[in-house]
Amino acid sequence: MTTTLETPTVVDPEHSAAREPRPGMRSRWRIAFRLARRQLQRTALTSTLIGVLIMLPIAALTAYAVVGASTISTPQERVTAELGEMDAWIAVGGLPGNGFWQSPTDPTWTGYPADASGSPEGTPVADPTALLSPGARTIRVVESDVRVETPGGVTALPAWSGEVWDPAFDGRYEVQEGRAPANSREVMISPAGLNRLDVAIGDEVVLSDTDTAYTVVGTLTDASLPGNVAALFLPADADIAGDVRWYVSGGTLNWADVQQLNEQGVVAFSRDVILDPPSAGDPLRGFFQRGLSEIWTVIMVVVAAGLFAAYVVVMLAGAAFAVAARRQQRSLAIAASVGATGADLRRIVLLQGTALGVAGGLAGAGLGIGAAALITTLFSDGSSTRFWGFHVPWLILAGILLFSVLVGTASAAIPARTVARTDTLSALRGARRPQHPRASRPIWGSILLLVGVALTIGCAFAVLAVNVADFPAESPLRVLPPFGIVFGPILVQLGILLSGRWLLWITSKALSRLGIAARIASRDAAANSSRTVPAFAAIAATVFIAVFAIGQTSMQNASTARDWFYQAPVGSLAVSVYQAGSSALDDTDAAEGAEAGVALADAIGASDTAVIAQQPEFRSYPSSGEVPEDATKVIAVLPERHLLDPDVNPSFTGQDPSNPVAVVDADDVPTALGVTLTPAQRDAYREGAVLVTDPRYVTDGTVELGAWTGRDAYDGTMPDNIWRPWNDGPERTEPLWEKRIDAISLDVPHQPVAVAIAPEAAAALGIRSRPSLVIASFDAPLSLAARDGAQQQAESLSNEDWAVAPYFESGPPDDAFWMIPILTAVAVLVLGASGVALSLARFERRPDDATLSAVGGTKALRRRIGFWQGLIITGFGTLAGAVAGVLPPIGFAIQSQDRLSVADIPWPVLGLLAVALPLAIATVSWVVPPRTAELTRRTAIA
Repeated sequence: MTTTLETPTVVDPEHSAAREPRPGMRSRWRIAFRLARRQLQRTALTSTLIGVLIMLPIAALTAYAVVGASTISTPQERVTAELGEMDAWIAVGGLPGNGFWQSPTDPTWTGYPADASGSPEGTPVADPTALLSPGARTIRVVESDVRVETPGGVTALPAWSGEVWDPAFDGRYEVQEGRAPANSREVMISPAGLNRLDVAIGDEVVLSDTDTAYTVVGTLTDASLPGNVAALFLPADADIAGDVRWYVSGGTLNWADVQQLNEQGVVAFSRDVILDPPSAGDPLRGFFQRGLSEIWTVIMVVVAAGLFAAYVVVMLAGAAFAVAARRQQRSLAIAASVGATGADLRRIVLLQGTALGVAGGLAGAGLGIGAAALITTLFSDGSSTRFWGFHVPWLILAGILLFSVLVGTASAAIPARTVARTDTLSALRGARRPQHPRASRPIWGSILLLVGVALTIGCAFAVLAVNVADFPAESPLRVLPPFGIVFGPILVQLGILLSGRWLLWITSKALSRLGIAARIASRDAAANSSRTVPAFAAIAATVFIAVFAIGQTSMQNASTARDWFYQAPVGSLAVSVYQAGSSALDDTDAAEGAEAGVALADAIGASDTAVIAQQPEFRSYPSSGEVPEDATKVIAVLPERHLLDPDVNPSFTGQDPSNPVAVVDADDVPTALGVTLTPAQRDAYREGAVLVTDPRYVTDGTVELGAWTGRDAYDGTMPDNIWRPWNDGPERTEPLWEKRIDAISLDVPHQPVAVAIAPEAAAALGIRSRPSLVIASFDAPLSLAARDGAQQQAESLSNEDWAVAPYFESGPPDDAFWMIPILTAVAVLVLGASGVALSLARFERRPDDATLSAVGGTKALRRRIGFWQGLIITGFGTLAGAVAGVLPPIGFAIQSQDRLSVADIPWPVLGLLAVALPLAIATVSWVVPPRTAELTRRTAIA
């Protein structure tokens, strides 16, 4: 018996398809899906990596969307938190008979007709409840602040008077413990108020303004108040002044009723109107759906963050798909040999991306919802308005899930196209042909590079050549220069991306001379550009945003620091005394305010205090004729060379130098100015010399002091230390006297005190002053609780004539405050991207490692190859991102006309980001040992 051995033949897909009937499209999709599922199972590790890359940004976007939506109220939640079970509240907001109107959904959005001339006239409605339908029950509620005695002194608390404990308020005000007040000397308090005032139910609280004692009979919560806020709920006859509202029960108000109330100058918040608002009509009423702008803000943030995340994920996941697709080449070639077309092969790979997009999206959505639930729980302040509820915006989440599917599919698009063009016979033999860079990519990439740089610099200089303000407000030429400055560097990045393979190829030739490790690593990067280029493109995008943010913010902070006006030495407390009522401060009021400022500083633990006195202003007098004849104003005259030209400078901003002389005791100088005088300086100061913190006032070691009458100061005929005299201005008067005083220059610029003089010297010159500022220093930084306490203490110490305002001077913004989080986030993202790229490189290099080991390559050599791979991938990305990212700050600096300076960009930090970070990652790649090579894994290359 003779057996004939037939030579196996490879079926040509094109001819085979012509001879045999092709399966239907539905069958092709079913087969493609089955093969895609099997490939995902076979490459479980790579599939998991891609799924995680997709899942993480989806989880972040989902969490943000849910948390953002939870801060936006639904109409029902809003009316419950505002009204409880009441039907409406009304309040006097305008004058009757003048066309007064309000927004249907926001009673604070009010106004009069646009064509109304002059201010409206009339008398407000005294009792708006008379305008309601008969039978409606109303409760009058007054919201205000009251001063209450505490064990540590007096504090100000929010308070409401009225029967807010009525059951109709359930949902807004709710009784927690105890009972409702039964008479005019009983009060309820918020749960936090028990601790704040150190009282219990049955104890008394005393209002310090009226010296009235109330007995606490229960605790009550307000849905609008955080749980840690102390508040009082007083009986209806408590004599407090504040915002008055009448809450309505048993009388519904529709939009027509609200409009009738508007005609009488009364606004209304109606349950019926909020739950069923009228359609937009009269634009003067400012109609808008409350929450619509907020949800659009959430959507815009999700879209912006999603675009950036999509770019990074598509790059990294695309690199992982490229590796996975190459591993599938043989199996896909077998499918092609039995009739699968190029479209079928693309479909198989694309379905893998789609499946991972669905899986990553679902997992990310679940993780994001869980994270949002945790965030809303941890950061809830106990009020109903911080997080109105746990709102899951299903439409936005559906969009995010669709976005996840698109990202997964897009990540597999280029590898799918490459697989479809693979030579079937070569793939079946296991051959891998070298890749050559195409000339078209460097050409287009170079064009984009040049256009991006030219666009950035050109737009920057265009602003200098043309005044943008000369164009109409709606002209697009107003926004084109800033848009071009930002869009140009994006083109630069795209140019680098398109030229990536060619750049890697050029780099491999240059690095070939540095040793075998550098040669192998660079050639591997160039030969596998589908894996390498997306990795450094993702790194470049991240570094681009970081460098842009760091450079731009550093320049703006430096500009702010140059113009920063210090109200006190850094770390000190400044307590200013100012007029609270209609009458001007007198000497007694100023002295009492200064004493209150010192008491406030002592109460929060100040180590030293200093009182700064200044001459009184004359602006409060009705006319210059009423200014006392003997009133004088003494100023340190600023030399004319430092004054602003009114024909050149259209306005003046900054501290007011018209009253630069301050009276400070010698013992208070260290606290007031933050400097320690030498014994010689102290003696000279006490003998009449002046301390000067602004060197512009000093000429030849002296300062010129001049005195003018108070009427000259009122009329503006004395020098103002700002403007040079102009033709249309009032004629300057001659001073009553002028003197040259020895100056002691101090290097403490931008202080509230420009020129300081001792009290004895001030009295000798006839300078009349009164306290205006208290400066307090501390041995240690104050806690946030102490700062909050200072604000409350200031409210309780102020009265109807004068008030004190504390301000903690922390100096200009510190770059480290925001730079460290940015650098940390960038380092994490770059480490993650580099880790993915290097892991893929090591995974794909296993056959090559086996070959190296077979011919005597040591583990040290493979370590060095890992070092160069990390340096090439990360270095390309950071350098490309840094070069592109620094262009917008340079462009904006040119555009700013010297307001921003390129010298303020932290170049050493950017250098570390672009150079040190790749070296660190490369070092880690060298430290992590490679796997032991499996010599049996190597496939012969035909």
